[in-house]
Amino acid sequence: MTQDGSRAPRLTLVLGGARSGKSAYAERLIEALPPPWLYVATAEAWDDEMRARIVQHRARRPAGWETREAPRDLAGLLAGPATGRPVLVDCLTLWLTNVLLAELDLAAETATLVEACARHPGPLVLVSNEVGLGIVPDNALARRFRDEAGRLHQRLAALADRVVLTVAGLPLVVKGD
Repeated sequence: MTQDGSRAPRLTLVLGGARSGKSAYAERLIEALPPPWLYVATAEAWDDEMRARIVQHRARRPAGWETREAPRDLAGLLAGPATGRPVLVDCLTLWLTNVLLAELDLAAETATLVEACARHPGPLVLVSNEVGLGIVPDNALARRFRDEAGRLHQRLAALADRVVLTVAGLPLVVKGD
C-alpha cells in the first residue's frame, strides 16, 4: 500500500533516455510507500565521471534508504529473502553492460533475472535506459547492447503491472494506471 492508502503495483518498469528524470521519478514512486526502502545499485565506478554520478544519486536520497550493490548478480539479490519492502533497481542497462563486459552467458543471466523479477513479491521498481530511439550504432558491441536492452525491456514490460517512459522529466504511463 502507498502512504495514501492506494495499492502499489507489484512491478513497475521506468524507461527513459539519459538525464530524462527516470531515476528521480522511480525514487518518488518508492518513497510513496512505507519505508524501509532498498536501493539496488548496478553501477560500477570505473572513472571519475561515474563516481560523480553515484555521489549525486546518493545525495538525492533522504534517510531511510538502504543501498546494496549488485553489478552482476542482480537476480541473486532479488531472489533473496522476501521482506516485502519496496525495492528500486537502478539501472538495468548498467547491469546489462556489466554482464556483457564480463562475457557471461547473457541468455542465461537474462532469463534468471526475468524469473527473479517475476517471483519477487514487490513492490519492485526497475529503471533502465531506453537506447533504441537513436541512430544505429557503428560497431557490433554497441548494436548488440542496443538489441539486448530492447529484448530485456520487452520481456520485463510484459511482466510489469506498470510501464512508464520519462521524457524531459515528465512520466508518460505506457502500461497500467
